[in-house]
Amino acid sequence: MADPNQRVNTAFAPPPPLWKHFTRDNLDKLKEIKTEASKNKDGRPIRKEWSPAELRALNLPPELRFLVPPDIPTGEYSVFGELQTLSTTLPSLQEQGIEQLYPEPPTNTTQDPSQPPQSPQPLSHAYYLLKISKSLLLNFLELVGILSVSPEQFEPKVEDMRNLFINAHHLLNLYRPHQARESLIMMMEEQLERTKEEIKQMDKVKADIEGLLEEIQAEGSDIRSMQQSADPSSLGSASRKAEDSRLIWDLLEKEI
Repeated sequence: MADPNQRVNTAFAPPPPLWKHFTRDNLDKLKEIKTEASKNKDGRPIRKEWSPAELRALNLPPELRFLVPPDIPTGEYSVFGELQTLSTTLPSLQEQGIEQLYPEPPTNTTQDPSQPPQSPQPLSHAYYLLKISKSLLLNFLELVGILSVSPEQFEPKVEDMRNLFINAHHLLNLYRPHQARESLIMMMEEQLERTKEEIKQMDKVKADIEGLLEEIQAEGSDIRSMQQSADPSSLGSASRKAEDSRLIWDLLEKEI
């Protein structure tokens, strides 16, 4: 009989059965319960950000308890049966017991105190990635030669290639914070460009509306002067201009 406490590691674990409770009816019921619980003394609901602990304190029905999000994990959490840590610090290869094939980035601790402080030169990741890539190609050719002569001696060469791959992967992971910053900068620049373009369009619409308003104002003054002169021959054209002005105002209201 299998041990019930034994953890099963699978590449694609099935989803937990609680997903069946995430229906539209259950979500609407949970929303109604939160609305009722957030009412003040006057019976009016107020906006409230519910924490998982507060939701669990509402004594929810069994079918709604799975809709309450769990607490934020601290320390470690399990994904597909493997423990993951919440630490954002990338562990070094030495801490993992793996041989590091590139030097550590220099620090300021080795500088002469009598000399002015100087910023250390950053580690050239691209240079060492290129060297590792060339070493991988060379080791692959050596592995092919070993397999053609004495296949039973393949293990040391495969271990060397594994170490090279791990070092290359670790160097790439060192770029992740830089990649995140550059991606955020790019997103903010795109958002700024979109905002500037929207402001330009708004300024253009404003200038067009102001031009139309000036034309309407000029036509209105012409109509008033014609009405004051009481010239019967010009009353028809004045009324037509007034009708045109009204149509222009209707168009402006639809645009706005």
